[in-house]
Amino acid sequence: MEETMEMTKTKHYFQENKERFLEELIDILKIPSVSADPAYKTDVAKMAQALKENMEASGVDHVEICETAGHPIVYGEKIIDTSLPTVLVYGHYDVQPADPVELWDSPAFEPVVKKTDIHPEGAIFARGACDDKGQMFMHVKAFECMIKTNTLPCNVKFMIEGEEEVGSENLGTFCAANKEKLAADIILVSDTGMLANDIPSICTGLRGLSYVEVEVVGPNRDLHSGLYGGAVANPLNILSKMIASLHDEENRITVEGFYDNVVELSAEERAEMAKAPFSQEEYNKALDLNSEYGEKGYSTPERASIRPTLDVNGIWGGYIGEGAKTVIPSKAYAKISMRLVPNQGSDEITEKFQKHFEAIAPAGVTVKVKPHHGGEAAVTPIDSIGYKAASLAMEESFGKTPIPVRSGGSIPIVALFEKELGLKTVLFGFGLDSDAIHSPNEHYGLFNFYKGIETIPLFYKNFTELSK
Repeated sequence: MEETMEMTKTKHYFQENKERFLEELIDILKIPSVSADPAYKTDVAKMAQALKENMEASGVDHVEICETAGHPIVYGEKIIDTSLPTVLVYGHYDVQPADPVELWDSPAFEPVVKKTDIHPEGAIFARGACDDKGQMFMHVKAFECMIKTNTLPCNVKFMIEGEEEVGSENLGTFCAANKEKLAADIILVSDTGMLANDIPSICTGLRGLSYVEVEVVGPNRDLHSGLYGGAVANPLNILSKMIASLHDEENRITVEGFYDNVVELSAEERAEMAKAPFSQEEYNKALDLNSEYGEKGYSTPERASIRPTLDVNGIWGGYIGEGAKTVIPSKAYAKISMRLVPNQGSDEITEKFQKHFEAIAPAGVTVKVKPHHGGEAAVTPIDSIGYKAASLAMEESFGKTPIPVRSGGSIPIVALFEKELGLKTVLFGFGLDSDAIHSPNEHYGLFNFYKGIETIPLFYKNFTELSK
């Protein structure tokens, strides 16, 4: 009964201050903290300072701006009892560039609230509204609700970075150098989404990534296709054949050893995932497809989330200008990405791909494989304390049990946190796929912003109770 009364106090404080919370979000959305463009370096620093001041006003102790080789990290904490669990909140305050600016209905850094079909109560349109200022700021305001009503049940630490949109280049170094400072029991991140406002969900897994560029070299110069055609190896022809051979008739990847460490999901977890609403017909219609396609034995949602993939992202060589030019190109290129599932190490897969691709090259050409970048898959077991705490929190605030969802995308920092800090991450996102992150007219529903602030304190309560 006492805990119920505490949560009632928190909700009452939230209702009294929700309009101020929105005004404060609008203020930070006005700051063009674009990490990719050096022209905005001063604005990124201004955003870090504004966040520091807001965190301090919200009751966070020991807030500091930690300099890195790039943009700074804002760190703060509230330790109420060292015997209680500690939650480390991660987020980022940097944003994508606004380009192409001409496609915005209103200026990207002049936030406006407008009603839409999906958000009848209104959504705030601005760069960073959902990714990730709006979602990151939910945590600061949820913390304020708890601290101002004396209902915070555990310790909280904040680590908000300014380089997520450029690859979090300095985050690993910071984590490795500050393991004691960042010591916690769980990491809480709201940089993902859910299925719909009336269908809550929790992201339980992310795929890893191996990205390579391949080059096939034949003759020492482009040749006349009439004089030399049929007499020398054509790199484009050969590259096309090599790429075609990377999948068999069941659309399984033929790279030797590719599936050796693939973790198969249990029937229970596949059944839970299948509860997510999905229409193959609507999916095909939205993409102008006439049929489903993919690895035999799996559904479309499973192919796009729990199965590894290999895709050509670009292929080029020879003459591609206007009109005709009859040449056999000297070189041909392709960029290839492989999305990976748990236990598939990105370095190991890159090595296996390189060996396989070199081995299938015929005489007459030489092949080079250039690795670009990679990242590891991550998973949050649905029987973990962190997931259970998040699920119970959403069940209470939404009135229905959330669906566990595996994402097909990659967030390398999740694996980084596990490697450097030994901590699992709960991906507690409230955005929607329709929020146009990274695109013109990015927005975040007021329902989602407020629902996040309402739900996050419930996570803290549940996590503390389940950790006993």
